[in-house]
Amino acid sequence: MFKAPQPRISPRRVVPSARPVPRLLLVAGLLALGACGQSPVVESAPAALSAAALPGQDLGPHVTVFDPGMPVSQIQAVLDAAYAQQVDNEMGERRYAFFFKPGTYGTDAQPLQVKVGYYTEIAGLGQNPGDVVINGKVEVYNRCLGADGASNCLALVNFWRTLSNLTVQVNGAGQDGCRASANFWAVSQAVSMRRVNIRGGNLSLMDYCTAGPQYASGGFLADSQAGTVINGSQQQWLTRNSVVGNWTNGVWNQVFAGVIGAPSEAKFLAEPYTTLDTTPVSREKPYLFLGPQGAYQVRVPAARTETRGTSWAGGPTAGRTLPLGEFFVARPSDSAQTINNQLARGRHLLLTPGIYNLDQSLSVKRAGTVVLGLGHATLTAVGGAVPLKVADVPGVIIAGVTLDAGTVESPVLLQVGSKNGNNGSKKHDPADPTTLSDVYFRVGGPHIGKADVALEVNSDHVLIDHTWVWRADHGVEGFSGDTERWRTNTGRNGVVVNGDHVTATGLFVEHFQQDNTVWNGENGTVVLYQNELPYDPPTQADWMNGGTLGWAGYKVGADVKTHRLFGGGVYVFNQNNPSIQTESGFVVPATPGVRLHHVMTVNLSAGTIRHVVNGVGDAATTEKIGVPVYLPEFP
Repeated sequence: MFKAPQPRISPRRVVPSARPVPRLLLVAGLLALGACGQSPVVESAPAALSAAALPGQDLGPHVTVFDPGMPVSQIQAVLDAAYAQQVDNEMGERRYAFFFKPGTYGTDAQPLQVKVGYYTEIAGLGQNPGDVVINGKVEVYNRCLGADGASNCLALVNFWRTLSNLTVQVNGAGQDGCRASANFWAVSQAVSMRRVNIRGGNLSLMDYCTAGPQYASGGFLADSQAGTVINGSQQQWLTRNSVVGNWTNGVWNQVFAGVIGAPSEAKFLAEPYTTLDTTPVSREKPYLFLGPQGAYQVRVPAARTETRGTSWAGGPTAGRTLPLGEFFVARPSDSAQTINNQLARGRHLLLTPGIYNLDQSLSVKRAGTVVLGLGHATLTAVGGAVPLKVADVPGVIIAGVTLDAGTVESPVLLQVGSKNGNNGSKKHDPADPTTLSDVYFRVGGPHIGKADVALEVNSDHVLIDHTWVWRADHGVEGFSGDTERWRTNTGRNGVVVNGDHVTATGLFVEHFQQDNTVWNGENGTVVLYQNELPYDPPTQADWMNGGTLGWAGYKVGADVKTHRLFGGGVYVFNQNNPSIQTESGFVVPATPGVRLHHVMTVNLSAGTIRHVVNGVGDAATTEKIGVPVYLPEFP
């Protein structure tokens, strides 16, 4: 039985790629001399991280705003200090956002080379990505978990970081030959790259320079442009509404929607690509920028249908602009009542970086309200509260927010619409869907967590654009073993969708104790679904759905008539008891309107999934570890 070094690592995150990495990458990896060091976690923020905001527009002590007139060395020092603090701070409490005013940062001789750690947001403050240029790099490397700080290096727990709204002019001056070969973005779940233009060099989604095993399991790229993208060891990945010059290789499940230059899916099975010419429904994430008079504003992109390419190719992204004065700029010290009073007055909400402990729900009741989190702002349930509720109204946007379960069970962590549809009177607008962008969920990890359901969507016409819904498989809660985790760190379902016409682009759900995703609404569409079944059921009896062996990674309700899934995977690693079996990874009603396109199961080295969908498809067993079992179409 596999036992990973501390902190515990998801075993998916150590399974070699079932498909070969390009030869040039293998050679580069063998020749690389780079190694990833471990810096101690510092409990107090360095003095260099104090905020530098505009007069009268303070964004809090954990937001730093850079000006292109600042010396490159000074900016580099601030960012290096943050990285040293955050590189190993996986379960820590500090959150940071670093913004760049319009201009160019770094020179050919002295590039700005940024490394991004946990709970860190890097973003430009321009109207368009070209307004801020980083002459250098913005990178994420493998994290080294060996006791020597230079071994067991991988990207499989590189979570919770954000890059957006700027251009990277790749410049590796001063780096060794391997490091200089690309801009490395070696990440896994809960990491987004949006509105970024990578030019002058390759974008690599794996770190082939640091001592191995070099595995990665992401991820999400949207509204961006790049030349050659090296997929490398990324097991699954969604690229949406972007432009790529070339995409190299794939592992299990690489999905493209509305991407100019995307690889064809014509050779599926030989090549693991799922390609949609357009994205059915999309809306880009709101972003902070500086207006003509230098005041902060928030651009709120419009929803679009059947689109491809970036939203900014022809000029500013279509949408509306809100002055910061229309937002309540919240601090972690603000109570739920204080924030709700501001929402009730009709203000939008900007959550500055930090952890908000909530003993009652933040209630978003007004149509069109924007809730934007900076620096992975985190809402933590206290006393079994529901941290965030959204009424049955159209056009609400929740973006850049993490929701954590507390030690007392919450019925749900984020509820969109009430179950009775506000006494039967649902209000929705297909042209202005309520949207969740980069909204992440945790049940456990930094502390014991308990939630019956993480995300519940009852409203119609909702767009979920990139979410990771995670019942933690490792953390710092102090459990003596997996059986204690199973009994204590509890979560029944990750996602429950009861609304109709709900679309999800990038839906990642892991380790829940019954059906991980339950989709009861009609006319649902999902573009990329990734799931890991829980690692920790102690016995088969603990993993039974009545008389059925186990629960599904993805279940469509028995009464649903129309549903579409493009590119889905369910993975198994029954670490606590390798004899456990699951009947099917996917369970759906047998009706012509429910269609699954390119779905698979895979064994990560323990347990068994007997079939892919509804008793159809071969078993994912330990006889073929890391080898996916595909169904190109179902039915």
